[in-house]
Amino acid sequence: MPKQLHAYGVILRPLITEKAQSITGLGKYAFAVDRRANKLQVKEAVEATFDVKVKAVNTCMMKGKVRRYGRNATKQPDWKKAIVTLAPGDKIELFEGV
Repeated sequence: MPKQLHAYGVILRPLITEKAQSITGLGKYAFAVDRRANKLQVKEAVEATFDVKVKAVNTCMMKGKVRRYGRNATKQPDWKKAIVTLAPGDKIELFEGV
C-alpha cells in the first residue's frame, strides 16, 4: 500500500496561467499536485487548506518539456495537474485579482 500523503504536501502550487484564470469565473481552479496523489487526496487537501467545499476533481498527467542548455538537451520532469470545481458560492481568495 502506498504511503499516505499529508494534506499540505499534496498541493504543490497554484497554476496562474491565462487558461487557468479564464476558468476561475466558472468556479474551477487549477493546481500542480504531487504525482502520487489521487482525486480523493486532492479533494481533501483543497478542502482542508482553503476551507471550501469541493464538488469535483479532474486530474491529468502533463509531459515535461525538453529544454536546451547550449548543446545539451534536458527533459523537465513530468507533473500532475488538477482542476478543482468548487460548490456554488465558494471561491478561493488566492486567485482573485491576479
